[in-house]
Amino acid sequence: MTNRNQVRKEAVDLTVDTNLERQPKQQKLRNAEYYDMQDVMDKLYEESCKGKSFHNLMHIITSENNILLAFRNIKNNKGSMTKGTDGKTITQYKGWSEEQFVKYFQSKFANYHPKSVRRTEIPKVGQPDKMRPLGIPCMDDRIIQQCIIQVLEPICEARFHAHSYGFRPNRSASHAIARAQSLMNVSKLHYVVDVDIKGFFDNVNHGKLLKQMWTMGIRDKSLICIIGKILKSEIEGIGRPDKGTPQGGIISPLLSNIVLNELDWWLSDQWETKSTRYPYTHSHKYEALKKSNLKEFFFVRYADDFKILCRDYKTAKKIFIAVKEWLWERLGLKISPEKSKITNVRKKKTDFLGFALYVTKKSKKYVSKSNISEKAKKAMKTKLKEQIKVIQHDTSPHQVSQLNAMILGMHNYYNTATGCSRDF
Repeated sequence: MTNRNQVRKEAVDLTVDTNLERQPKQQKLRNAEYYDMQDVMDKLYEESCKGKSFHNLMHIITSENNILLAFRNIKNNKGSMTKGTDGKTITQYKGWSEEQFVKYFQSKFANYHPKSVRRTEIPKVGQPDKMRPLGIPCMDDRIIQQCIIQVLEPICEARFHAHSYGFRPNRSASHAIARAQSLMNVSKLHYVVDVDIKGFFDNVNHGKLLKQMWTMGIRDKSLICIIGKILKSEIEGIGRPDKGTPQGGIISPLLSNIVLNELDWWLSDQWETKSTRYPYTHSHKYEALKKSNLKEFFFVRYADDFKILCRDYKTAKKIFIAVKEWLWERLGLKISPEKSKITNVRKKKTDFLGFALYVTKKSKKYVSKSNISEKAKKAMKTKLKEQIKVIQHDTSPHQVSQLNAMILGMHNYYNTATGCSRDF
């Protein structure tokens, strides 16, 4: 296997490890119920919905059941065999008793110092000549991050916006695509603002992130201190970062959602959740809002990839400028001028999560359509060609099954595109 293929294999394994929402929902639920943690999570979610602040979360995070649940959630993932800078995998705990395992991690939490993060790079989707950096924590640190995320996730879920879909339980890219197409079909919003945040994961302000967590009600100072240490974890060969959340860490997707949650609610409060002095029934709120001078728009976000849908070009232009300025002033993030644009989907397609979205005229109205994007098709071709080359040298049933699994995975992801059959 070539070095590039080895890097890609490790990255795929790590993705399985760090995106635990890909586990079957029923399995995660069974694990939580087995260790009596589901009721605890439900209570945290309920209290967070009521606006409660949490000052003693470390008691739950370091509990025996939560530590054992973290191990259960991680050990069956392929990524558990990916080595960190210490060269260890999940097998290092083989033969340990539950009591020994729990005491070991409780002592780690008492005086936590993360080990250095192993850095690797993988090709960007659709851009095999460009590389995307990944940070791979050591196994001890991955389990500690999993312990933390199990407690933080229900608290944050109660505060996240309904139209944020990335790296969240029971949500997927298909939900984000469905929402975008619904806004085009039902609401007839055909001007799409694409805002591409330049190097988002590499430019997150650590101090701002910790303040945002505090504002969300996460006010356990010991936990905030530990997360600060995770953010400052030394990257092998580079040193300690002063900004950014390393892609590859289990807790990184949740932290990125916390950062952009403020953007979600700012956008929403400009129109969707804005109160109005005009009288209305619940179903006619937007008719009342239209009597004001507010600009009508809705947004859909998946991680750092988001769309803002507007009714006309003038509104789209204003919100584009406003978002650009807000991102810089509030979060210290710049946008990429080459990738950020306004698209009229009656005339051109707009790419979102591997789909190309547009509308076509049918009778007297416009109907939303979708294809697999050109960038995604190119990436799929490259991936399948590489696997076919492997089969030419290794005709074992395992390699053929790998190819079939790739094709099936592509079908499962893109089968909601209206033009997927022709694209495939």
